[in-house]
Amino acid sequence: MSEAALTRSQVAAMVDHTLLKPEATAADVTALIDEARSLGVLAVCVSPSMLPIRADGLVTAAVVGFPSGKHHSLVKGAEARLAVDQGATEIDMVIDVGAAVAGDYSAVLADILTVREAMGESAILKVILETAALSDEAIVECCRAAVRAGANFVKTSTGFHPAGGATVEAVELMARTVGPGVGVKASGGIRTTQAALDMIAAGATRLGLSGTGAVLDGLTD
Repeated sequence: MSEAALTRSQVAAMVDHTLLKPEATAADVTALIDEARSLGVLAVCVSPSMLPIRADGLVTAAVVGFPSGKHHSLVKGAEARLAVDQGATEIDMVIDVGAAVAGDYSAVLADILTVREAMGESAILKVILETAALSDEAIVECCRAAVRAGANFVKTSTGFHPAGGATVEAVELMARTVGPGVGVKASGGIRTTQAALDMIAAGATRLGLSGTGAVLDGLTD
């Protein structure tokens, strides 16, 4: 699908409408769900402590090991399993970014495998790399580890790292590495319609957005 051919509803169908601020309340999550329905997006993405939620007609995603990735793998696995038990059908886990920086890709693989095995095969697993903090080599190797571990998506960023969020270059590299069988989620700092379209053109198959309305307002059906 070419960038020019994308309609508002097509882009909305790729969006995880996201609320991960630590100060978010249950009322905020309810408002998120209502807004997601009005915008016609695919999913809502929330902190696991906000589960269970009532989001009929929407995919429910929860983050794991968020935002640092420095949780023990067994803790990440337990968090993912609990989130699935409480209704999440997609899990966005953060890798141990330090292991990736150090080139310990076996540790990255083991971390992802632990979560995949704990959460089971029924839910979708997205693996957050924090690409702005990684070299191109580390991005490639972490993508390969995610594929080996059975991930369904690789994801650029938490949106909380001081190094930054998604870039077109990172998305292109990730998409080339994983191939068509694994999705690429661009997330972190995508605030305009053009930025979203650029990510999709680069190979993103899912977008993580908090300012979804502003992005979709630049598109028509």
